[in-house]
Amino acid sequence: MTKTAIPGANGPDQPEMAPGSSAFPPAFALGCPRLAVRSLECHRGDFAVFTGLDLNAGPGEAILLRGPNGAGKSTLLGALAGLFRPFSGQIEWLDCDPEIPLTHYLHMLGHLSAVKPSLTVSENLGFWRTLYGGTGDPDEAAFAAGLDGLEDIEAGVLSQGQTRRLGLARLLVAARPVWLLDEPTAGLDAAGEAWVAGLIARQIEMGGLVIAATHLPIALPETTTVTTLTLAGRQLQ
Repeated sequence: MTKTAIPGANGPDQPEMAPGSSAFPPAFALGCPRLAVRSLECHRGDFAVFTGLDLNAGPGEAILLRGPNGAGKSTLLGALAGLFRPFSGQIEWLDCDPEIPLTHYLHMLGHLSAVKPSLTVSENLGFWRTLYGGTGDPDEAAFAAGLDGLEDIEAGVLSQGQTRRLGLARLLVAARPVWLLDEPTAGLDAAGEAWVAGLIARQIEMGGLVIAATHLPIALPETTTVTTLTLAGRQLQ
């Protein structure tokens, strides 16, 4: 069994390498890792956001993080992505190739869409494809996101919902087996919410793992394996 530890939680820091380095095989050819979290505690300053968190997840699963603002949903996603050091506890990504950085296994999408306003829709998607070493076609991703006809429009003039769709469309130009999503349906209309649910369902069907923080329900098919973890600040409900 091969495992990759998160910096500060268990083991040394990961080597810094380009997320899409061509030295590595396509993401799904790597297989999807399993996640094991034990007694995790995360702080904001001197404040314990949550303590004693245990979580197991693996291929073909969706984990929905629920809870009020400030409960630690985004904090947990950041810790899982290795963006900061937890106060204590253990995070392990199991069945990873130790020669391949964790970034090659996952997408982390924050609550901001990270769109470059001066670039067109296609240019944004092309940038992400190059950054992550993807093979998806930017125009096909734009079409799937409901942005067809807007490919040559600067992203800065898009509506809030269109901007969110563009940010999510990066999932389609570079495959990753693990998706960490922070409020993926925020700012979307009903059609957009249904599109996101379809993306997640397809990722799970392909054997991927999705962990999403959300205030809104995500209408996944009944056949999807879904676990809801409710955070309530210092304690878990």
